[in-house]
Amino acid sequence: MFTKDRLMKVVRRGGVILALTFLIFLMTRQVALAADPTGVGGTADAAINYVWILVCAFLVMFMQPGFALLEAGFCRAKNVTNLMTKNLMDFVIGSITFFLVGYAIMMGGDWHGLWGTEGWFMLGDYYDTDTYLNMFWMLVFCATAATIVSGAVAERLKFKAYIIYSIVVSIIIYPIYGHWVWGGGWLSSLPFGLGALDFAGSGVVHAIGGFVGLAGALVLGPRFGKYNRDGKPRAIPGHSIALATLGVFILWFGWFGFNPGSTCDAHHLRISVIAVNTNLAAAAGGLMALLIARWKTKKWDTGMLINGILAGLVAVTAPCAWIEGWAAIIIGLIAGALMYGSVKFLEAKGVDDPVGAVSVHGICGLWGLLSIGFFADGTYGNYSVGAPYVTGLFYGGGGGQLLAQFISVVVVAAWAFGMGYLTFKLMDKAFGVRVSPEEELQGLDIPEHGTPAYPDFFAAPK
Repeated sequence: MFTKDRLMKVVRRGGVILALTFLIFLMTRQVALAADPTGVGGTADAAINYVWILVCAFLVMFMQPGFALLEAGFCRAKNVTNLMTKNLMDFVIGSITFFLVGYAIMMGGDWHGLWGTEGWFMLGDYYDTDTYLNMFWMLVFCATAATIVSGAVAERLKFKAYIIYSIVVSIIIYPIYGHWVWGGGWLSSLPFGLGALDFAGSGVVHAIGGFVGLAGALVLGPRFGKYNRDGKPRAIPGHSIALATLGVFILWFGWFGFNPGSTCDAHHLRISVIAVNTNLAAAAGGLMALLIARWKTKKWDTGMLINGILAGLVAVTAPCAWIEGWAAIIIGLIAGALMYGSVKFLEAKGVDDPVGAVSVHGICGLWGLLSIGFFADGTYGNYSVGAPYVTGLFYGGGGGQLLAQFISVVVVAAWAFGMGYLTFKLMDKAFGVRVSPEEELQGLDIPEHGTPAYPDFFAAPK
């Protein structure tokens, strides 16, 4: 019988074997001389591109505090230290594991369209200024995908379970789907349109995080007090709408690195179009969500406004380079409506997502992928100058690109949810992923970290 103890022994032995294998690999690996770790062979144009990409990457990294503030504000004060620590750990864990393993799987060559097989520990030819630049750019996206999950599982997940799932996202879930789309994998080679496209990560980043979050929320179950005895959902207000609002401002600002930076070339003047499209979709998503909330509740719901803005940003991330401004507004309006409907639907079905991460990032990420197949206007290529222009159904491109995008939608939802559910279930069988009822009622700050976020105002929760 496969007991919990036996599972833990297998996990420990596997970890030891893996560590020894990596040590042997490090000791025997020869550093290739073809790489350029000094950058002496670079040109002035290359230097401009380096600065552009790095500044945009720094903006994406700055989205981490945006997520932390948003999640903290939408949750209760007794869990703020826990949420802040988890958001910090996403970047800590992602920085190391993606450098060592994740980048090789995502971008290290291609094995039958499935994953990369070279570049472990960024050694040999991968010790190179160009490759390190690309690795850092992909890393900040990786950390974003991992941190999205934290909102969906907030206020009840054990910290050690969080660390493990963050590792799995960073070395398996994000890199493999990322390879399929951005690393020369099978989705990018589909014989429809130009293959599956995703300019800046509606699918590779946001849908991955959203559907792993859905898996975690289902395995954990709802928080205590979320549902009445008759199963009707109850609101659990967050402790600070001010923090959540500040968080969305930071995220909105950071998105101007996320999307325009994905040109990976400062000489692509299309960055102005991308920036405007990003801004328009955010505004439209926020407006739509606010108006629907006003219609349904007679209140100007700031929380829905916040998530509507994020929904528009998520949805436009995939098509931002290939659409006109009017299309960005339409995409954002639809995203705001989808987010609102999804939040209410999932809540009614017993899925407790404290910050709406599944709806914002998962559902709207899928819509962003599909929107390329409808709205791409045929004026810009697939990243490189001279590449074939991307044209959607509404601009006479036929249904090929839309079909490729639909396949990618199905794949990313199934991959992220399936791998996420397997990860959380295995952890639950091994040690239990949810904190005890006493710890949950007390809040996770003291039991998990020993430090309340607001010690001057702290009182034992009821």
